[in-house]
Amino acid sequence: MLDSQDVAFFEDNGFLHIPEVFTPEETQELSDELDQLVAEWALTSPGWEGNWRNIYMDPDVARQSKLTAMHDLQFYSEVWFRGITNSRLVDAVSDLIGPNVELHHSTLHIKPPQSGHPFPMHQDSPFYPHRAKGFVDVLVHLDDTNEENGEIRFLAGSHKQGALEHLTAEGVYYYLPPDDYRLTDTVPVPAKKGDVVAFHLWTVHGSYINQTNQPRRLVRIGFRDPQNPQVAGQSFQRPNLLLKGYRDRAEGQELLRNS
Repeated sequence: MLDSQDVAFFEDNGFLHIPEVFTPEETQELSDELDQLVAEWALTSPGWEGNWRNIYMDPDVARQSKLTAMHDLQFYSEVWFRGITNSRLVDAVSDLIGPNVELHHSTLHIKPPQSGHPFPMHQDSPFYPHRAKGFVDVLVHLDDTNEENGEIRFLAGSHKQGALEHLTAEGVYYYLPPDDYRLTDTVPVPAKKGDVVAFHLWTVHGSYINQTNQPRRLVRIGFRDPQNPQVAGQSFQRPNLLLKGYRDRAEGQELLRNS
C-alpha cells in the first residue's frame, strides 16, 4: 500500500497523509452511517477543560465551544466495522508498524459548525499508554479539512521524544504546556474526504476551532502490534480483533480472557 518513501517520511516526521484510502462510494456510505450514529448514539459536551482554552479561544467562543464524540463505532454499525477493517487501510498500517496488526479502538470526533472545539497540543499516549512504539492512530476523513474548519496539525519529529508528561484538568483531560508547545509551530495536514492521516502514538498534535458553517467529521482508529503491551487507559486489558498477521504467544502468556 505504501512505498519506501512514505514509510521513511512517517518514521522521520511521525505522521503521513495517505490519499484516497476509501473510494467515493465507500466514503459516502460511511458518511451517511455516521450521521445516523451521531443522531442516535453520540454525545455532545463542552470538550476539554484547562487553561489552554484562554490561549486558543476568547471567552465568548470558549463558552460556546462543543465537541461531539463516541467510542467504538464497530460495536454499533456493520458499515463502520467494514470501514475499520478495510484491507487497504489495514495494509497501510501494516507497512508502518509491521506484519501483525490488532485493532485497539475507534473514536468519533466532530467539530460542530462555528463553535467546533479546538484541540490543545498533546500526544494520544496519555489516554492509552503503551510501552513500545508499535502503535498508529489514523484519522478517517468524512469531510475535506483545512485551516478554517480545524485540520489536524503536527509537531514534526516530536514522536522521537517518546511519551511526554502532560498537564491534567478537570475530567482528566491531558494536554501539553501551552507556552512550550504551540499550534503556530505545527505543520498543517489538510486532507480530502476518503483520505486518511496516520500518526504515531507519541506525535504531538492539535487543531484550531471550526469557524465554518459545516461540521468537521473525523473518526480516529487506533491500531497496534499485538505484542506492544498497554499500561493503562482506554480499552485497557481488552483484547480486540487481529486484522492482519498472527498473535505470537509470549512465554507464560495465558489465553485471552473472554469475559
